[in-house]
Amino acid sequence: MEDVVTSPPGDPEDDLCARAAWLYYGAGLTQGEVAKRLNVPSVKAHRLVARANRLGLVRVTIDAPIAACLDLEDALKAQFGLDQCVVAPEIDDDPMRMRALGLAGGRFLQREIESGAHAAIGVGHGRTLAACVASLPRMDVPRLELVSLLGGMTRRYVATPFDVIHRLAERINAAAYVLPLPFLANSAEDRAVLMDQRGVAEVFALGVASTLRFVGVGTIDDQASILSAGLVEREEFEEARRSGAVGELLGHLFTAEGACIEGGVSARALSMSTADIARRPTVAVAGGRSKVEPIRAVLASGLLRGLVTDEATAKALRHKRRARTKNQR
Repeated sequence: MEDVVTSPPGDPEDDLCARAAWLYYGAGLTQGEVAKRLNVPSVKAHRLVARANRLGLVRVTIDAPIAACLDLEDALKAQFGLDQCVVAPEIDDDPMRMRALGLAGGRFLQREIESGAHAAIGVGHGRTLAACVASLPRMDVPRLELVSLLGGMTRRYVATPFDVIHRLAERINAAAYVLPLPFLANSAEDRAVLMDQRGVAEVFALGVASTLRFVGVGTIDDQASILSAGLVEREEFEEARRSGAVGELLGHLFTAEGACIEGGVSARALSMSTADIARRPTVAVAGGRSKVEPIRAVLASGLLRGLVTDEATAKALRHKRRARTKNQR
């Protein structure tokens, strides 16, 4: 288990919290010993350590595997033809499983970065990816290139709060190549014009060449991020629903059977084609009750090489497969 304490922001009380955290988690002192070292009462030492946790100054990484999760990982890899699968144990009751996914996805991304195997990593956007970035420790990899895999602005050219590449670049000190483009073009013709612009084509080419794509899976329901963030208008969203869309990956919409819906939103999304997605390993981080069917739809497309999910979602994916097989018999 590794405890990582981020740099304090400079406030004297926060500085004391950080020192208490370092002594307690890093040096392994008891809270009584921390109190003596900092010359504060024992009660205050306890409060300082607790406050350090609340402020997010302490991050805990656990490498010990859980047998049940390992079994689910093997089962999902076999079921969906994946090269990589990470199943995070259940640690909270949040329907979105954001805490578990953030920790597991952040740890996965950290290992990939530290491996040195990638010159460029493509990055999507979304709430789950933001949680993964928030769980990463500070790193220094200036030679790594991060590249946006799709436009991150709304139809009104407002930046989406879930565009995570800037936060990731700042946290790991890496170069970032962004696309100052909307998520959707007004038409397929406009998309072609934007894609041909100087600079834009180069960023897209870098994304296609990236040896790892780290992405999210979107839902097509009333809680969908692409709708709440204003990446698509309500009428465009309803059109996608009527066409049978269940899940979204990098702007492409998929039916429950994994077929890409070529027209509509997919035809105007400012992202790489499905053929280009298939060229390199793409790993999705997604989980929660509302994501089970979207994840299944995207997995059925065959475009994913890896999945990071939570234990409850993994069980649901397995359970529905067994139920379907039983009904077919």
